[in-house]
Amino acid sequence: MNRWKGKLLTALSVTLVIVTALTGCSDSKGKNNTEGPSSKPSEPTENASGVFELGAEPLEFSFYGHYDWYTMPEWGADLATQWIKENKKVNVVPVSSGGAAKNKLSTMIVSGELPDVMWMERGADVEKLRAEGMLVPFDDYLDKYPNLKKWAGDATLDMLRSPDGKLYQFPNWYTTQPNGNAGYLVNKKIYNELGAPSLETTDDLYSYLKQVKAKYPDVTPLEVGQTASGVDIMVSAFAENRPFTFNPMLAVPQDNELVSLFTDPVYRELIQYASRLYREKLMTQDAFTQKLEQVEQKIVTGKVAVYVASSPTEFGSKGNMELSTHDPEAGYIMVWPVHKEGLDRNKIFPGDYKQLGWNVNVITKSADNPEAIFAFLDWLTGPEGQRTIMWGPEGLYWDGVDGEEVPLFTDKFTSDPKGRDELMNSTVNFQWNGNTVYVDNSKMKFESTLPPEKRNWETYWQSEITWKTQFNTTAYVNLDPAGDSDEGIIAQRVLEIYEQARAKAISTASSDEQVLAILDKAEADAQQAGYAKLLKFKTERWQENVSKLEATK
Repeated sequence: MNRWKGKLLTALSVTLVIVTALTGCSDSKGKNNTEGPSSKPSEPTENASGVFELGAEPLEFSFYGHYDWYTMPEWGADLATQWIKENKKVNVVPVSSGGAAKNKLSTMIVSGELPDVMWMERGADVEKLRAEGMLVPFDDYLDKYPNLKKWAGDATLDMLRSPDGKLYQFPNWYTTQPNGNAGYLVNKKIYNELGAPSLETTDDLYSYLKQVKAKYPDVTPLEVGQTASGVDIMVSAFAENRPFTFNPMLAVPQDNELVSLFTDPVYRELIQYASRLYREKLMTQDAFTQKLEQVEQKIVTGKVAVYVASSPTEFGSKGNMELSTHDPEAGYIMVWPVHKEGLDRNKIFPGDYKQLGWNVNVITKSADNPEAIFAFLDWLTGPEGQRTIMWGPEGLYWDGVDGEEVPLFTDKFTSDPKGRDELMNSTVNFQWNGNTVYVDNSKMKFESTLPPEKRNWETYWQSEITWKTQFNTTAYVNLDPAGDSDEGIIAQRVLEIYEQARAKAISTASSDEQVLAILDKAEADAQQAGYAKLLKFKTERWQENVSKLEATK
């Protein structure tokens, strides 16, 4: 799945209108109106040990994904959620953002009708809701329902705790080992027809793109995705141990403080390189206007020579299957991340991973039975839940488990890749609390038993390249200030300056010198907006994270 959507230019916090709404709709005790939009189950059924028994009686709760792009599929329409609905008696009622998540959340808060569960970015937004007394803490549930504590670990959960010391966030795709898909996808047929030249350095890549442009005029030499997000992935090529994370973070670590991105030599070299590719029409010319669907269409139809992205395997897997079905010589491969001449290729990290994973689930006080909901989420993040939501119910693509609770995949798992992938794609948008270690290790254990030609395309490249080239950026989580704070207002202005300067430097600059002039102007504008104060705030949050991580070693 694409675990990146919306992350590159992450919304920094809830807008002032939402902050106002948060304050206005709370009662004197800090609790919002608990009448939610969905019907509620009766009190949880508990067994003799006082633990809620999932499946003993119906459980229904409302679920809201706080993203413009997210629309929850129909619960029970696919094999996995149908099995959960029938066997665990769980029904999930969607609450849609309508493509305007911030406005939707504001409206729900003002009306006092928060959904039972909200799936959202961790950080300032969650803390605003927590501070207003709208969220349910999980501390009393962790030992009763042990999957989250077992698989995430105390170190990860402690990083997620709020200033009051309590845990309100249930993480998604948390991990204790590298994961991620960022990197470079290469059109195999074009590459071989051009003689399979070296693609190790930035100079190699530049030369290769020129060859593609000359021989394949109907092909995009370098696809960088929607909003040119792939450009940020390429910053890794210009310095060792430099993931893209620092670009959207708008700050770069230098010794023990975070400093300006606009004056950073590595970032400036990246933008010069990207501008050069754009000027010479070696890069997507509509990168700042194209839609994600257009990017996917180009990949699937083979109209791209190289695609750099945070998760190129998502479209690459589809494209590889489609192209290779019609032509055995066609499809996609991945190459080791490119690097500037003179750098150590083993210290180039185009992507990142965090112990905390991607985003989080919070349970609001609108929920009549928060413990029952937590019990379900904990089951879903455990081995049985993960097997079901990833590969469907038992008996089709897996049958039984081994001593480590790893699913025993059936022959159909490899003989019916189309059906398997269709099932897996149907549940992607239900993967709210993914257990990275369990899922990845299960895939790898099975794949290691297969000959190379029968291995899953995506899993193969993850094991060969992408998981080996992701950088641990756990120390840089939760650096964004609250939107209504002085730093939050500054952050919004600096983000606007960053976006405008980035687009202008890449798509309009006529020379390297002009690129630098645009970035110099951005630096001056950012400093005038209070950038130094923002960097000081982020440095303090970063150092707090460092201290927390050191304390757990």
